[in-house]
Amino acid sequence: MPVPQRLSAPVVQTVRRRRLVDGKPRVVFGTLLAIAHVLAPRGGQINTAFVERLTLDIRQQVAAVGRRVITRCQGEDGLRQQRALSQTSHNFCLPHGRFRQPLAQPEPTNGPGSTQPGRPCPPAMAAGLTARGWTLRERFLFRVPPWPQPQALSRDGRE
Repeated sequence: MPVPQRLSAPVVQTVRRRRLVDGKPRVVFGTLLAIAHVLAPRGGQINTAFVERLTLDIRQQVAAVGRRVITRCQGEDGLRQQRALSQTSHNFCLPHGRFRQPLAQPEPTNGPGSTQPGRPCPPAMAAGLTARGWTLRERFLFRVPPWPQPQALSRDGRE
């Protein structure tokens, strides 16, 4: 069963002669009024731009999804591992134009344009999870600490 607070409204697109003619939202979970209330601070429109961008990133970064190749991920676990590597490089290594690290002095541009207010940075850096962007080498060499293991109980029931 879905979570009662879940809202979902995919856009049903109409294509004629290989051109997009129309796109109408179809409410799957929630109501159109509740969805409009959530989207109002973010522009108020249901569109497919974010999903299209995400699927393009996945196709470009995960070989098994983008094209038919014989890769090491011939099962579901391998695909999950490739997707995890793709997500970590996206969030920790690649700078995004939307997220900017403020500069002490604005950098001038080459020409009559305005100065740059900040330097692009990865989303993890913008969220404060890391102090700087990682290199791909650092991402591959990062060792994840083991998750907390359950404590073994003694015979009398105490730890």
